[in-house]
Amino acid sequence: MNAANDEIVFLDLLEVGRRIQSGLIRSAEVTELMLARIESLDPKLKSYVTVTGDAAREQARNADAEIAAGHIRGALHGVPVAVKDLLWTVGAPTSHGMPIHRDFRSAENATVVDRLLDSGAVLLGKLQQTEGAYGAHHPSIAAPVNPWGESLWSGVSSSGSGVAPAAGLCFASIGTDTGGSIRYPAAANGITGIKPSWGRVSRYGAFELAGSMDHIGPLARSTADAAVVLQAMAGADSRDPTASLAPVPDYLAMMTRGVRGLRVGIDRRWTIDAADEATGECLIGALDSLQRLGAQIETVSFPAPEQGVEDWVPLCAVETALAHADTFPSRREEYGPSLAALIELGSGMRATDYQRLLARRSELRGRVDALFGDVDLLLVPVAARAGVTVDQMSKLGDDLQLFSDMMRYTTPFDLTGHPTITLPGGRTPNGAPVGFQLVAGQFREDLLVRAGWAYQQVTRWHLQHPDIS
Repeated sequence: MNAANDEIVFLDLLEVGRRIQSGLIRSAEVTELMLARIESLDPKLKSYVTVTGDAAREQARNADAEIAAGHIRGALHGVPVAVKDLLWTVGAPTSHGMPIHRDFRSAENATVVDRLLDSGAVLLGKLQQTEGAYGAHHPSIAAPVNPWGESLWSGVSSSGSGVAPAAGLCFASIGTDTGGSIRYPAAANGITGIKPSWGRVSRYGAFELAGSMDHIGPLARSTADAAVVLQAMAGADSRDPTASLAPVPDYLAMMTRGVRGLRVGIDRRWTIDAADEATGECLIGALDSLQRLGAQIETVSFPAPEQGVEDWVPLCAVETALAHADTFPSRREEYGPSLAALIELGSGMRATDYQRLLARRSELRGRVDALFGDVDLLLVPVAARAGVTVDQMSKLGDDLQLFSDMMRYTTPFDLTGHPTITLPGGRTPNGAPVGFQLVAGQFREDLLVRAGWAYQQVTRWHLQHPDIS
């Protein structure tokens, strides 16, 4: 790899799109460059399950021909992206991180995949994930490696979706989030991720972990790039009756309106006071930046977060057991221990206990909705600890404090379905990325995009990338 090539692969998605669509560079050239970079670097990083090189080359040639003919589909036209390996994709297997599905090939695309292709994006391949999109990779599968340091955790379950854009192996990726799996990889790899409101993006053609908490969203190197991808994916879908009918705003048109006058709430006891030093400094810096940009900082009290963390596992377990009913327990021996234990927990749940969980979930959603009567955004960490290592996370199931530290800022917003944006906002003393979240009211992704864009106009964390070439 040479310096000129590195400059291209780390361009903003919007910028490389402008160059392709203006004829300064061809999509075929950029695609070939990305495929060569994947071939060179991904044997170490392990972010891709499947590279669809031939299909990508054909899509790039078609994009170049359409652009030359004056038919430009939009900002994504000709831009290479990649998707998590739980989205059905015609012409490529969709394994869901599970050996039992390694040969599964769908006869149709997931709605998200169709919409990316309709926008003219070039699909480079399928990205690695944990088994069944839960908390651990199958024992037979190597986890993706964080490009900022091989001892650092790369996040779950959209681990490949975090590593690939951070390492310059695609310009954006698609991940899913049921307990934090867009936000963890975004924070751990120093990039931007949007977990939309539940229902904003169709889940048709996506293998489930827990359907009522599964969110599909973009990961990219900036707010603007993530917003472009969300724009392409979002909206009603006749194949998914749970997809919202609410109109999708023009995120780019609204993005530059800034945050002046927006009310940003923070529960300092729950966030800054309960996090490690690097995370606390990240939050304080974000508050200062947003306030200087004109936002009003308000003190709030977040409702019973500990109960939400405690309830998330059994709620997820019941839905996961349903999603795996065709293969578990009949093929129990082919499952890894983490996912198998979750399914067994869900299968043994009593109906009265489950109903109690649902009642508490409904109450939490209502209380969080009420917060957004007083503020426009909430500022929270992604996790209480920054720069966690692979070794530390291997002990997650046995360390209750670590479990709480890692889960208490993500799971509540999967239970309630509120949208969030994760932004890079600092570094630990050993150079690991530190991220934070902004949370908005239901279907107010436009506020997240405005705040994320404004923050990234006055900071440079999102412009930094690992030196791996």
